[in-house]
Amino acid sequence: MTDALASRLPLHVHEYRRLRDLVGQQFGIQLTDDKQVLVTNRMGNYLVSRGFQSYTQFLDQLETERGGPLLDDLASLISTNHTYFFRDDVHFTMLSTTVWPELEHEARRTRARDLRVWCAASSTGEEAYSILFTMLDYFGPRYSTFEAGLLATDISTAALDQATRGVYEASRAAAVPAHLRDKYMSRRPDGKMEVLPEVRREAHFRKFNLMTTVFPFKKPFHVIFCRNVMIYFDVAARAALVERLKDCLVPGGLLFVGPSEAIHGEVGLEYVAPAVYRRKGRR
Repeated sequence: MTDALASRLPLHVHEYRRLRDLVGQQFGIQLTDDKQVLVTNRMGNYLVSRGFQSYTQFLDQLETERGGPLLDDLASLISTNHTYFFRDDVHFTMLSTTVWPELEHEARRTRARDLRVWCAASSTGEEAYSILFTMLDYFGPRYSTFEAGLLATDISTAALDQATRGVYEASRAAAVPAHLRDKYMSRRPDGKMEVLPEVRREAHFRKFNLMTTVFPFKKPFHVIFCRNVMIYFDVAARAALVERLKDCLVPGGLLFVGPSEAIHGEVGLEYVAPAVYRRKGRR
């Protein structure tokens, strides 16, 4: 379908407000009035290709289904999947030089072997693999002695599908430090870069909505990355999410957020470094 066809499907103000309210309720994403054109550009071709005659028809069908494939598609269309390997690389340096050594020392002290890490808004996988590369590189052969791995979640099925495949344009992998790229990625005949299968096996990609009010995890995490997603939430949704994330950390566990997502006055979290917070208490 062409953009010309999509442009024949206007998004009226009352439809946009209805869509905006639904997206906020379902995903926590706040669509401001100035995003109406952007939403039209993202959704127009999709609606035409699915045979919808109007946004109202699409929204009515969403309400009838109360979830299902249409809601999954909406999540993928609305999500901003802008990410890249080793984004805000100071956090990955901190993992290699401070976090992994501290967790290994604590594991030796307590004789615990669990190492639980969650990338809570993984998009197309670059951030999750960046975390995993640093973990595998630091621990080396010792990694196999831990009950370790990485949970990576997102609301977009399309983004998760790409993350699971682990295949990226070479330009997108350019930010991976050369020694890590050589160890954990390979170049395909088509020139794209692929995360090695044995590395992909250590990343568990799952669909999950951060607006879920009760998180289902049986055990808390030592490290949580939830970066560059809360900027799309309103104040109340952001505060509620931070509280849930905090409750998912072990005492002393670390929460990494985006550089513009500073947390102020959250009970139970203490500042460690820019955009890094520790759950108070002792492990």
